[in-house]
Amino acid sequence: MLVNTKAIVLSAIKYGESDLIIKCYTEDGIRSYMIKRILKSRNGKLNIAYFQPLNQLQFTAKHNNKGTLNSILEVHVAYVYTSIPKDLKKQAIVMFLAETLNSAIKEETKNEDLLNFLSTALQWLDTHDRTANFHLIFLLKLTRHLGFYPETQNIHKPCFSLEEGIFKDLPAKNECLTGENLTLFKSLIGTNFDVTDELNINSNSRHVMLDMILSYYSLHLPGFKKPRSLAILKELFREK
Repeated sequence: MLVNTKAIVLSAIKYGESDLIIKCYTEDGIRSYMIKRILKSRNGKLNIAYFQPLNQLQFTAKHNNKGTLNSILEVHVAYVYTSIPKDLKKQAIVMFLAETLNSAIKEETKNEDLLNFLSTALQWLDTHDRTANFHLIFLLKLTRHLGFYPETQNIHKPCFSLEEGIFKDLPAKNECLTGENLTLFKSLIGTNFDVTDELNINSNSRHVMLDMILSYYSLHLPGFKKPRSLAILKELFREK
């Protein structure tokens, strides 16, 4: 089936000497594509530069819907990032989020809200300067689309169970947030990107909260793996 779709690149893996397998989130959900000889092509329609992590594309593709690799016929960039390619910290955020999304998103069905969220959030990152807390808010917002957003009916209670995804009266026997970590977690829930610079979070607290959110992901997404780029992200945002 021939389709024209928006797509966000999640990963690009070398296959053999000259081919790439590209994994994207598209209007039809997760799709993987084989692009032959792209690593040896000098001026073909499909340039490797298109397929950098979290690039936003528009392409014509052939979806076979048989569980095998699809093919891309034509492609162009749907949104050109202006600051991300020049900013090491933003590049680290993009690398980290690409790995996270690649591990977290499994669905092969249409989810227009998720695609729009990814596109809008990444454009916000590209057009704003104060982004140290962006990934924390992004990860929490993403849980709404993945089906395990924190239940906030009892948000006033003194404990949040990571395993159950709810606020409780007493500390849970399993992993939970209390005290200062709970206060910080509550401040992130429902926060929009536009007020990220108003959050008073130091480097150490940011790293602790990131580890807690990733643990939350691990408890709710079977097979989820912490991104290898996590250490790079923490180092770049470490206060000197």
